[in-house]
Amino acid sequence: MAILINETTRIIVQGFTGKIGSFHAQDMINYGSKVVGGVTPGKGGQTHLDLPVFNTVKEAVELAGAEASIIFVPPAFAADSIMEAADAGIKYCVAITDGIPTQDMMTVKNFLRRFPKEERMILTGPNCAGTISPGRSMLGIMPGHIYKQGNVGIVGRSGTLGYEAADQMKRLGIGISSSVGIGGDPINGSSHRDILEKFEQDPETKVVLMIGEIGGPQEVEAGIFAKTMSKPVVAYIAGLTAPEGRRMGHAGAIISSAGESAAEKVAILKELGVVICPTPAAMGATVAEVLAKL
Repeated sequence: MAILINETTRIIVQGFTGKIGSFHAQDMINYGSKVVGGVTPGKGGQTHLDLPVFNTVKEAVELAGAEASIIFVPPAFAADSIMEAADAGIKYCVAITDGIPTQDMMTVKNFLRRFPKEERMILTGPNCAGTISPGRSMLGIMPGHIYKQGNVGIVGRSGTLGYEAADQMKRLGIGISSSVGIGGDPINGSSHRDILEKFEQDPETKVVLMIGEIGGPQEVEAGIFAKTMSKPVVAYIAGLTAPEGRRMGHAGAIISSAGESAAEKVAILKELGVVICPTPAAMGATVAEVLAKL
């Protein structure tokens, strides 16, 4: 079944006619995703990549039946684009944009909480690689050819580590049900736990790989939920050698309080019954070992 997107999901691209939006929209179309158009204010009525361009997300929902959106809008305007998608009735939004101000994301989170939970748009990102359900649909910027369809779910803050995990598993003959990038910013739309809850409900997913890093409490919160899951969870936590107080790559990758270092997270997750992957080179092999025991 996969989670969040499948072959029937009707997708629009916000920032459709820009250079980056155009490139990745074409890549998603080539993969087989059901892209039904895009949004660029002021260019409504035109066609781009043989698809309609709309002035607003609301028009795209009403006229093209859009259900999911991907954001390729500059940081200064990205928060408004996310809120516009939510207001228009989009069910799932991926925010690719890096560099959205933290204050803007606080506004987005407060805006989303105005909606009843059952009607609230699911947001992943910002600063993420997107989501892929291999063989079905891609809503992101990942290299689709490295993903094999299968029964392992991936959730991670790092896009490139997600690619590495998928490639290692493909070489071992292991496939992915869905891979979800939640982004590396300190305030993001969905947490590790949010995505674990969805994988727990997905009958196709048998094992979940969680790729975390230093900074923030998300991995530990997910580990507490993982203890209640019916499926094994494997985790790799990046940043074992990261110095305290120094940002490492992602905006959210900074150890600012107790329990946020990689070593502390690994120790806590072990206690919670999560299988720990010791190095990024062993992600595929560790998942294979867990699968072999099912």
